[in-house]
Amino acid sequence: MIKIVTVNSKKELASFIDFPHDLYQDDPNYVPELFIAQRDLLTKHPFHKHNSLQTFLAYNGDKIVGRIAAILNNAHNKYNKVNDGFFGFFDCINDTEVSTALFNAANTWLREKGVTDKFIGPVNFSTNEPCGLLIEGFDSPPFLMQTYNAPYYADLIAHTGFVKSMDLIAWHWEGDAYDDKSVRLLNALEERLKRNNIVIRKINLKNFKEEAVKLREVYNSAWDQNSGFVPLSNDEYDYLAKDLKLILDPDFAIVAEQEGKIVAFGLALPNYNEIFQKIKRGRLFPTGIFKLLFGKSKIQSLRIYALGVIDGYRKMGIEACLYGTIIKEYKRKGFKHAEAGWTLEHNELMNRAIEAINGDPYKKYRIYEKAI
Repeated sequence: MIKIVTVNSKKELASFIDFPHDLYQDDPNYVPELFIAQRDLLTKHPFHKHNSLQTFLAYNGDKIVGRIAAILNNAHNKYNKVNDGFFGFFDCINDTEVSTALFNAANTWLREKGVTDKFIGPVNFSTNEPCGLLIEGFDSPPFLMQTYNAPYYADLIAHTGFVKSMDLIAWHWEGDAYDDKSVRLLNALEERLKRNNIVIRKINLKNFKEEAVKLREVYNSAWDQNSGFVPLSNDEYDYLAKDLKLILDPDFAIVAEQEGKIVAFGLALPNYNEIFQKIKRGRLFPTGIFKLLFGKSKIQSLRIYALGVIDGYRKMGIEACLYGTIIKEYKRKGFKHAEAGWTLEHNELMNRAIEAINGDPYKKYRIYEKAI
């Protein structure tokens, strides 16, 4: 008999966060999320100021066998003029009775909140955070801030009536298996941009607060045509910027600026999942903190996290300069492989640009939908 429990207490929340560790304890590609980060995301994130979320656990007897979060993203609905609901943080044993019970609980909660259009997921909480179900590329661990799940999840989700909404692609480069044309042409491209008073530079960490304010407009406008996009509130953006500052390498935080206005940026992050994979159950204390501190210099992979150019500045060569600068630093610092992602499957401009530098579309994620 499957029992669904609404998560209300700190103990239940800890069980909710910890369930994937038990589910994937024998999976060599699983990377545990840091407990403190997940707890804060589910309780303290600015998202909760204007939106709603309810988490659920599925029990078989006294054993946890699944989890899900029902998410009402009011900002998404207002921006896109819809009345959708979302699910996220979905993990489950390979049992359709359990998954159906979880989805029914989330669906019921959303309907009670007044949702009438679509039921969409997985997203945690929007496409600004980790999202999508891994459907291709199960043979390697996820990169930083990417999702991971067992192959059978797709069948569980389809069994409940969900269909494809859109696919997201992650791209990979091994060693120096990239086209370095953008590096070879970097000086010439930068000189051409200077004629339009556009300069390519690294972000100034000493003046990070002011830089972050300038970047907010780019972040919220460069992807405004993407399916499911929702602008970050100022509080949400500040929360993200604060987190990213802790892990970014300024050599991989590149902006294009015209007369004091930032018009584009590229950001690549050291793949901290190489360290997180070794931190048992995502606990930094007592020993995980040392693995984190001493492992930073040993990271061998890089994730190109974001590359955005605001409307009116595209197809000027800025994208090539951003990629060229990141590739140049990747080579100089001796990284062994890299991932760019994700991109929407129908973003032809970006996907062609990545293919042109020999990107391998090695992982695919899917967001599903159905009528609520």
